[in-house]
Amino acid sequence: MPSPVLARVPRANMPPSLQAAHDAALKLRDDATFIEVAANAPELMDWYVKEFYGRVFYAGRVEVRTKELLRYRLSMMHGCAYCNRGNSAAARKAGVSEAQLERVMDENDAVFDARDRAVLKLASQVAMTNPGGHLDAALHAELRAHFDDAQIFELGMTAGMLTGMAKFLFVYDLVEREAACPYGPPRH
Repeated sequence: MPSPVLARVPRANMPPSLQAAHDAALKLRDDATFIEVAANAPELMDWYVKEFYGRVFYAGRVEVRTKELLRYRLSMMHGCAYCNRGNSAAARKAGVSEAQLERVMDENDAVFDARDRAVLKLASQVAMTNPGGHLDAALHAELRAHFDDAQIFELGMTAGMLTGMAKFLFVYDLVEREAACPYGPPRH
């Protein structure tokens, strides 16, 4: 269980929007540590939800299913148990199949088409586990067969934001990690 050093705000002291997020996190992820700590600066959480998720992730140029597949691959690579619980449910809702969720770490599996394979390869380049990641000409060509450059930029920015958030969540000990998380459990 997360054990952050920052204060947790009691649900009763949160603005209504964060109370709703708190309840949803408990229901879906069985943990609301992130929301409790975020309530120290509710305007930042408001920005994250409205601007990143509202304007980029759930809007933007690239359909949500593709971004959900990208997000789930990243959370699996990073080993975020909190993220994986929510991201798998969201990916299913967006149309990612059970077989694709089960095989998300193998972009070469037959359950993925060429478009999905390119997106999963991009996730591997942006992931924290790949400090030498690079969008080279070959990967760009794979992506370009399915996306224009504005969409490829959006996918990269989305992956970068998600990866940065994962790092932040781990450093601040705001989420539960998978046993196989390459960043290991925090030391207390």
